[in-house]
Amino acid sequence: MATIIIAIFIVGYLSITLEHPLKLDKTVPALIMASLMWAVLAIAFHGGSITIIDTHDHIFDASAGYTEEVEEGFVNTLLHHLGKTAEILVFLIGAMTIVEIIDLHKGFQILKDYVNTRNKKKLLWIVGVLAFILSAIIDNLTATIVLITLLRKLIPNKQSRLWFAAMIVIAANAGGAWSPIGDVTTTMLWIGKKVSTGGLISKLVVPSIICFVVPTLIVSYMTPFRGEIDADSDEEQDNTRLLSSKAMLYLGLGAIVSVPVFKTVTHLPPYLGMMLALGVVWLVSEYIVPEKNFTPNRRDHYRTHHALARIEMSSILFFLGILMAVGALESLVVAGSEVGSLRYVAEGLDAAIPNQNLVIMMLGVASAIIDNVPLVAASMGMYNFPMDDYLWHFIAYAAGTGGSMLIIGSAAGVAAMGMERIDFIWYLRKVSWLAALGFVAGSVVYIAMH
Repeated sequence: MATIIIAIFIVGYLSITLEHPLKLDKTVPALIMASLMWAVLAIAFHGGSITIIDTHDHIFDASAGYTEEVEEGFVNTLLHHLGKTAEILVFLIGAMTIVEIIDLHKGFQILKDYVNTRNKKKLLWIVGVLAFILSAIIDNLTATIVLITLLRKLIPNKQSRLWFAAMIVIAANAGGAWSPIGDVTTTMLWIGKKVSTGGLISKLVVPSIICFVVPTLIVSYMTPFRGEIDADSDEEQDNTRLLSSKAMLYLGLGAIVSVPVFKTVTHLPPYLGMMLALGVVWLVSEYIVPEKNFTPNRRDHYRTHHALARIEMSSILFFLGILMAVGALESLVVAGSEVGSLRYVAEGLDAAIPNQNLVIMMLGVASAIIDNVPLVAASMGMYNFPMDDYLWHFIAYAAGTGGSMLIIGSAAGVAAMGMERIDFIWYLRKVSWLAALGFVAGSVVYIAMH
């Protein structure tokens, strides 16, 4: 039965990676995979053919007899994984809603107004730095969407815009790696108490800067970034701001940034801080006046209910499916051992490859091919090191920046691919080697620092 569970995971995973050829949203196989894995796990467990392990290393086995304690062990294990997954999902829903509220009030227009150059090299560094900083505050996916929207207003030529979009993906992934709210994987490690806010920032900010600067510096001397951007006289520029734009931008970003402070002061889980932040932003948005001669009929356009409708729930459900699927693997005990299947794999890797740095770098390369969310979720079940251990920070860096090596390797890359129709082969030929150089350079700096 254990083989069937693993086979379901492999087939589900292949379906996720082949999302585009199959023309099937990756949320569908993720949800089916998780449900089937837990269903088979439950049937086999109650039949006595497999055993499970909880997060406290307590093993439960129904083969010797079905007892109330055994059943409670299975139910509590399932509820634990659901609870940890729900923490991440509630956090993401809160952050995404705040970003959508800012966008409703055209708060990001203020950031767009700061970019007023036509020099390609200068624009590259401006949007790159913006992507690096903004991704650490509002996450790499949102930063990529905002900045590509900005590029469409600044660069009418699509072929030129592709290069800028690709470099934004690299910068956004590098910027998200050193912030607990910059990437879903760092958020997972942070909520899972594997890293602290201070530890993550202090250990990864320098390697992340190197990861961003190296490829950006190289590409700034290449042909696509020479000369000036041709202005389009027929292009319609929407530079309108609302009365509420500045207030909602600063309030929304400030609310998101306050979440790590809330956790540090109260020692409560981050999702509670995000709920408070969303509540405050929602409250202000209900009473703020966004336009001159504002009428009650226009109020519905700026309500938070409108922002909630714009959230990409398919992404939330994908995380639910993939994290619960990994939870099933983590709970499955390998026959003949007393550890979960993921821990078993970790011990096998450590035995086969004695250099742990190499193992983590391989994980980073794998994150470009396989979604980094389940990879990090798997690593959290594979290793049992204390908070802020060297390994956890390296995993955060590798999973966050390694995905830049392929356009489908990160949420930011997938967003850019969808918005600008970036060709997979074009990115592989033109950009992947730059992302790989940045990844390796940052890894070497991290290893040398620690």
